[in-house]
Amino acid sequence: MEIFLQQCINGLTLGGLYALIALGYTMVYGIIQLINFAHGEFFAAGGYVGVILLAWMAAQGMTQSHPWLCMGLALLLTMIYCAMLAMAVERVAYKPLRHSSRLSVLLSALGMSIFLQNGLMLTQGVYDKAYPTEMVSGLVTFGGLQISIMQILILSTTAVLLVGLNALVFRTNVGKAMRATAQDKVMSALVGINSGRIIALTFAIGAGLAAAAGIMVGFNYGSVRYDMGFVPGIKAFAAAVLGGIGNITGAMVGGLIIGMVEVMAAAYIQGGTEYKDVFAFIILIAVLYFMPTGIMGENVDDTRV
Repeated sequence: MEIFLQQCINGLTLGGLYALIALGYTMVYGIIQLINFAHGEFFAAGGYVGVILLAWMAAQGMTQSHPWLCMGLALLLTMIYCAMLAMAVERVAYKPLRHSSRLSVLLSALGMSIFLQNGLMLTQGVYDKAYPTEMVSGLVTFGGLQISIMQILILSTTAVLLVGLNALVFRTNVGKAMRATAQDKVMSALVGINSGRIIALTFAIGAGLAAAAGIMVGFNYGSVRYDMGFVPGIKAFAAAVLGGIGNITGAMVGGLIIGMVEVMAAAYIQGGTEYKDVFAFIILIAVLYFMPTGIMGENVDDTRV
Protein backbone atom coordinates (compact mmCIF):
# COMPACT_ATOMS: atom_id res chain seq x y z
CA MET A 1 0.00 0.00 0.00
CA GLU A 2 2.84 2.37 0.82
CA ILE A 3 4.38 1.73 -2.60
CA PHE A 4 1.06 2.49 -4.29
CA LEU A 5 0.64 5.75 -2.34
CA GLN A 6 4.22 6.70 -3.21
CA GLN A 7 3.48 6.16 -6.89
CA CYS A 8 0.29 8.21 -6.55
CA ILE A 9 2.35 11.14 -5.27
CA ASN A 10 4.80 10.70 -8.15
CA GLY A 11 1.89 10.54 -10.60
CA LEU A 12 0.27 13.69 -9.22
CA THR A 13 3.59 15.53 -9.45
CA LEU A 14 4.13 14.54 -13.07
CA GLY A 15 0.47 15.05 -13.95
CA GLY A 16 0.50 18.55 -12.50
CA LEU A 17 3.36 19.48 -14.82
CA TYR A 18 1.52 18.06 -17.82
CA ALA A 19 -1.59 19.98 -16.77
CA LEU A 20 0.31 23.28 -16.74
CA ILE A 21 1.55 22.68 -20.28
CA ALA A 22 -1.81 21.35 -21.50
CA LEU A 23 -3.58 24.52 -20.39
CA GLY A 24 -1.71 26.50 -23.04
CA TYR A 25 -2.92 24.17 -25.79
CA THR A 26 -6.51 24.18 -24.64
CA MET A 27 -6.72 27.95 -24.01
CA VAL A 28 -5.35 28.86 -27.45
CA TYR A 29 -7.59 26.31 -29.14
CA GLY A 30 -10.61 27.59 -27.24
CA ILE A 31 -9.97 31.13 -28.48
CA ILE A 32 -8.85 30.68 -32.10
CA GLN A 33 -9.21 26.91 -32.79
CA LEU A 34 -5.44 26.53 -33.31
CA ILE A 35 -3.22 23.72 -32.10
CA ASN A 36 -0.10 25.68 -31.19
CA PHE A 37 2.64 23.13 -31.82
CA ALA A 38 5.25 25.71 -30.82
CA HIS A 39 3.90 25.61 -27.26
CA GLY A 40 6.35 22.95 -26.11
CA GLU A 41 9.22 25.29 -26.96
CA PHE A 42 7.95 27.85 -24.43
CA PHE A 43 8.24 25.07 -21.86
CA ALA A 44 11.86 24.43 -22.93
CA ALA A 45 12.65 28.14 -23.02
CA GLY A 46 11.33 28.47 -19.49
CA GLY A 47 13.72 25.79 -18.30
CA TYR A 48 16.68 27.58 -19.88
CA VAL A 49 15.76 31.06 -18.71
CA GLY A 50 15.36 29.67 -15.20
CA VAL A 51 18.82 28.11 -15.09
CA ILE A 52 20.40 31.26 -16.56
CA LEU A 53 18.79 33.46 -13.91
CA LEU A 54 19.70 31.09 -11.09
CA ALA A 55 23.31 30.84 -12.31
CA TRP A 56 23.56 34.64 -12.24
CA MET A 57 22.05 34.76 -8.75
CA ALA A 58 24.47 32.07 -7.59
CA ALA A 59 27.38 34.13 -8.94
CA GLN A 60 26.15 37.06 -6.82
CA GLY A 61 25.95 34.81 -3.74
CA MET A 62 22.19 35.24 -3.47
CA THR A 63 21.19 31.56 -3.68
CA GLN A 64 23.07 30.69 -0.50
CA SER A 65 21.56 33.46 1.61
CA HIS A 66 18.06 33.62 0.14
CA PRO A 67 17.36 30.40 -1.80
CA TRP A 68 13.56 30.55 -1.68
CA LEU A 69 13.48 34.20 -2.68
CA CYS A 70 15.76 33.41 -5.62
CA MET A 71 13.55 30.56 -6.73
CA GLY A 72 10.41 32.67 -6.55
CA LEU A 73 12.05 35.56 -8.40
CA ALA A 74 13.42 33.22 -11.07
CA LEU A 75 9.99 31.64 -11.52
CA LEU A 76 8.28 35.02 -11.88
CA LEU A 77 10.84 36.47 -14.31
CA THR A 78 10.82 33.27 -16.37
CA MET A 79 7.05 33.35 -16.70
CA ILE A 80 7.15 37.02 -17.76
CA TYR A 81 9.87 36.38 -20.34
CA CYS A 82 8.06 33.43 -21.93
CA ALA A 83 4.77 35.33 -21.89
CA MET A 84 6.41 38.13 -23.87
CA LEU A 85 8.02 35.59 -26.22
CA ALA A 86 4.64 34.00 -26.87
CA MET A 87 3.07 37.38 -27.62
CA ALA A 88 5.87 38.07 -30.11
CA VAL A 89 5.37 34.67 -31.75
CA GLU A 90 1.64 35.25 -32.00
CA ARG A 91 2.17 38.64 -33.62
CA VAL A 92 4.75 37.39 -36.12
CA ALA A 93 3.60 33.86 -36.98
CA TYR A 94 -0.14 33.69 -36.29
CA LYS A 95 -1.75 37.13 -36.45
CA PRO A 96 -0.98 37.70 -40.18
CA LEU A 97 -2.61 34.32 -40.95
CA ARG A 98 -5.68 34.81 -38.78
CA HIS A 99 -8.00 34.81 -41.80
CA SER A 100 -6.08 32.17 -43.75
CA SER A 101 -6.82 28.47 -43.97
CA ARG A 102 -6.20 26.27 -40.94
CA LEU A 103 -3.54 24.38 -42.86
CA SER A 104 -1.53 27.58 -43.33
CA VAL A 105 -1.67 28.38 -39.62
CA LEU A 106 -0.77 24.79 -38.72
CA LEU A 107 2.29 24.89 -40.98
CA SER A 108 3.27 28.22 -39.43
CA ALA A 109 3.03 26.65 -35.95
CA LEU A 110 5.22 23.72 -36.97
CA GLY A 111 7.74 26.08 -38.56
CA MET A 112 7.85 28.27 -35.44
CA SER A 113 8.40 25.18 -33.28
CA ILE A 114 11.43 24.19 -35.38
CA PHE A 115 12.69 27.79 -35.38
CA LEU A 116 12.48 28.15 -31.60
CA GLN A 117 14.03 24.75 -30.93
CA ASN A 118 16.96 25.46 -33.20
CA GLY A 119 17.28 28.91 -31.67
CA LEU A 120 17.72 27.29 -28.26
CA MET A 121 20.26 24.85 -29.69
CA LEU A 122 22.33 27.60 -31.32
CA THR A 123 22.28 29.97 -28.36
CA GLN A 124 22.55 27.46 -25.48
CA GLY A 125 24.35 24.51 -27.07
CA VAL A 126 23.42 20.86 -27.51
CA TYR A 127 24.55 19.69 -24.08
CA ASP A 128 22.40 19.50 -20.97
CA LYS A 129 22.57 22.38 -18.51
CA ALA A 130 22.54 21.43 -14.84
CA TYR A 131 20.16 22.99 -12.33
CA PRO A 132 21.26 23.91 -8.78
CA THR A 133 19.15 21.16 -7.22
CA GLU A 134 20.92 21.56 -3.87
CA MET A 135 18.60 24.52 -3.29
CA VAL A 136 15.65 22.17 -2.88
CA SER A 137 17.29 18.99 -1.61
CA GLY A 138 15.85 16.99 1.25
CA LEU A 139 13.03 14.59 2.06
CA VAL A 140 9.92 14.78 4.22
CA THR A 141 8.69 11.49 5.70
CA PHE A 142 5.03 10.74 6.45
CA GLY A 143 4.81 7.26 7.93
CA GLY A 144 6.39 5.09 5.26
CA LEU A 145 6.06 7.71 2.53
CA GLN A 146 8.94 9.84 1.41
CA ILE A 147 8.19 13.10 -0.38
CA SER A 148 11.00 15.27 -1.66
CA ILE A 149 11.01 19.00 -1.03
CA MET A 150 10.91 19.46 -4.80
CA GLN A 151 7.73 17.36 -5.11
CA ILE A 152 6.06 19.45 -2.40
CA LEU A 153 7.15 22.60 -4.20
CA ILE A 154 5.85 21.33 -7.56
CA LEU A 155 2.50 20.25 -6.14
CA SER A 156 1.97 23.47 -4.19
CA THR A 157 3.08 25.75 -7.03
CA THR A 158 0.96 23.86 -9.56
CA ALA A 159 -2.08 24.06 -7.28
CA VAL A 160 -1.62 27.82 -6.79
CA LEU A 161 -1.23 28.44 -10.53
CA LEU A 162 -4.24 26.30 -11.45
CA VAL A 163 -6.46 27.96 -8.83
CA GLY A 164 -5.22 31.37 -9.94
CA LEU A 165 -5.99 30.59 -13.59
CA ASN A 166 -9.49 29.41 -12.70
CA ALA A 167 -10.08 32.61 -10.73
CA LEU A 168 -8.81 34.71 -13.64
CA VAL A 169 -10.94 32.99 -16.27
CA PHE A 170 -14.17 32.63 -14.31
CA ARG A 171 -14.16 35.53 -11.82
CA THR A 172 -12.65 38.54 -13.60
CA ASN A 173 -13.63 40.84 -16.44
CA VAL A 174 -10.58 39.68 -18.40
CA GLY A 175 -11.74 36.09 -18.09
CA LYS A 176 -15.23 37.10 -19.15
CA ALA A 177 -13.76 38.78 -22.23
CA MET A 178 -11.73 35.65 -23.02
CA ARG A 179 -14.82 33.44 -22.80
CA ALA A 180 -16.84 35.87 -24.90
CA THR A 181 -14.13 35.94 -27.58
CA ALA A 182 -14.01 32.16 -27.60
CA GLN A 183 -17.77 31.96 -28.13
CA ASP A 184 -18.16 34.62 -30.81
CA LYS A 185 -15.43 37.02 -31.93
CA VAL A 186 -17.77 39.20 -34.00
CA MET A 187 -20.29 39.78 -31.22
CA SER A 188 -17.56 40.31 -28.63
CA ALA A 189 -16.03 42.98 -30.88
CA LEU A 190 -19.42 44.69 -31.17
CA VAL A 191 -19.58 45.10 -27.39
CA GLY A 192 -16.11 46.65 -27.25
CA ILE A 193 -13.82 43.66 -26.63
CA ASN A 194 -10.50 43.89 -28.45
CA SER A 195 -10.14 40.32 -29.70
CA GLY A 196 -6.54 40.89 -30.82
CA ARG A 197 -5.45 41.81 -27.29
CA ILE A 198 -7.40 38.92 -25.79
CA ILE A 199 -5.77 36.44 -28.17
CA ALA A 200 -2.30 37.81 -27.36
CA LEU A 201 -3.09 37.64 -23.63
CA THR A 202 -4.22 34.03 -24.01
CA PHE A 203 -0.92 33.11 -25.64
CA ALA A 204 0.95 34.92 -22.87
CA ILE A 205 -0.90 33.17 -20.04
CA GLY A 206 -0.45 29.73 -21.61
CA ALA A 207 3.26 30.31 -22.22
CA GLY A 208 3.74 31.59 -18.68
CA LEU A 209 2.26 28.41 -17.24
CA ALA A 210 4.42 26.28 -19.55
CA ALA A 211 7.49 28.25 -18.44
CA ALA A 212 6.65 27.53 -14.81
CA ALA A 213 6.49 23.84 -15.68
CA GLY A 214 9.86 24.11 -17.45
CA ILE A 215 11.69 25.57 -14.47
CA MET A 216 10.13 22.99 -12.12
CA VAL A 217 11.09 20.14 -14.44
CA GLY A 218 14.65 21.48 -14.41
CA PHE A 219 14.73 21.33 -10.62
CA ASN A 220 13.02 17.93 -10.50
CA TYR A 221 15.27 16.18 -13.03
CA GLY A 222 18.41 18.22 -12.45
CA SER A 223 19.00 19.50 -16.00
CA VAL A 224 17.42 20.94 -19.14
CA ARG A 225 18.02 20.30 -22.83
CA TYR A 226 17.22 22.30 -25.95
CA ASP A 227 14.80 19.67 -27.32
CA MET A 228 13.14 18.88 -24.00
CA GLY A 229 9.87 20.49 -25.09
CA PHE A 230 8.89 18.00 -27.79
CA VAL A 231 7.83 14.87 -25.88
CA PRO A 232 6.21 16.66 -22.89
CA GLY A 233 4.48 18.94 -25.38
CA ILE A 234 2.95 15.98 -27.23
CA LYS A 235 1.92 14.38 -23.93
CA ALA A 236 0.35 17.64 -22.80
CA PHE A 237 -1.52 17.81 -26.10
CA ALA A 238 -2.78 14.28 -25.41
CA ALA A 239 -3.88 15.48 -21.96
CA ALA A 240 -5.75 18.42 -23.50
CA VAL A 241 -7.52 16.12 -25.96
CA LEU A 242 -8.31 13.63 -23.20
CA GLY A 243 -9.89 16.32 -21.03
CA GLY A 244 -11.69 17.95 -23.95
CA ILE A 245 -9.73 20.40 -26.07
CA GLY A 246 -10.85 23.93 -25.25
CA ASN A 247 -11.96 23.04 -21.71
CA ILE A 248 -9.69 24.39 -18.96
CA THR A 249 -10.87 22.02 -16.25
CA GLY A 250 -10.61 19.15 -18.71
CA ALA A 251 -6.96 20.00 -19.43
CA MET A 252 -6.19 19.85 -15.70
CA VAL A 253 -7.93 16.50 -15.31
CA GLY A 254 -6.36 15.14 -18.49
CA GLY A 255 -2.87 16.10 -17.33
CA LEU A 256 -3.33 14.38 -13.99
CA ILE A 257 -4.66 11.23 -15.69
CA ILE A 258 -1.76 11.08 -18.16
CA GLY A 259 0.75 11.53 -15.34
CA MET A 260 -0.85 8.87 -13.17
CA VAL A 261 -1.10 6.36 -16.02
CA GLU A 262 2.52 6.91 -17.01
CA VAL A 263 3.85 6.47 -13.48
CA MET A 264 1.66 3.47 -12.66
CA ALA A 265 2.53 1.75 -15.93
CA ALA A 266 6.25 2.26 -15.28
CA ALA A 267 5.86 0.89 -11.75
CA TYR A 268 3.57 -2.11 -12.26
CA ILE A 269 4.02 -3.27 -15.87
CA GLN A 270 7.09 -5.32 -16.65
CA GLY A 271 9.33 -3.23 -18.90
CA GLY A 272 6.97 -0.29 -18.42
CA THR A 273 9.82 2.12 -17.69
CA GLU A 274 11.21 1.67 -21.20
CA TYR A 275 7.82 2.20 -22.82
CA LYS A 276 6.29 4.77 -20.46
CA ASP A 277 6.14 7.39 -23.22
CA VAL A 278 3.97 5.09 -25.32
CA PHE A 279 1.03 5.07 -22.91
CA ALA A 280 0.20 8.74 -23.46
CA PHE A 281 -0.11 8.11 -27.18
CA ILE A 282 -2.20 4.99 -26.62
CA ILE A 283 -4.59 7.09 -24.52
CA LEU A 284 -4.63 9.79 -27.22
CA ILE A 285 -5.53 7.28 -29.96
CA ALA A 286 -8.20 5.63 -27.80
CA VAL A 287 -9.80 8.96 -26.89
CA LEU A 288 -9.85 10.13 -30.50
CA TYR A 289 -11.47 6.85 -31.54
CA PHE A 290 -14.01 6.29 -28.75
CA MET A 291 -14.57 9.77 -27.29
CA PRO A 292 -13.45 12.46 -29.79
CA THR A 293 -14.74 15.33 -27.65
CA GLY A 294 -12.82 14.17 -24.56
CA ILE A 295 -14.00 13.71 -21.00
CA MET A 296 -15.37 17.23 -20.58
CA GLY A 297 -15.61 18.32 -24.18
CA GLU A 298 -18.79 19.48 -25.81
CA ASN A 299 -20.34 18.41 -29.08
CA VAL A 300 -20.39 21.28 -31.55
CA ASP A 301 -22.23 21.85 -34.77
CA ASP A 302 -20.27 20.75 -37.83
CA THR A 303 -20.62 24.21 -39.35
CA ARG A 304 -18.41 25.61 -36.59
CA VAL A 305 -15.55 23.20 -37.14
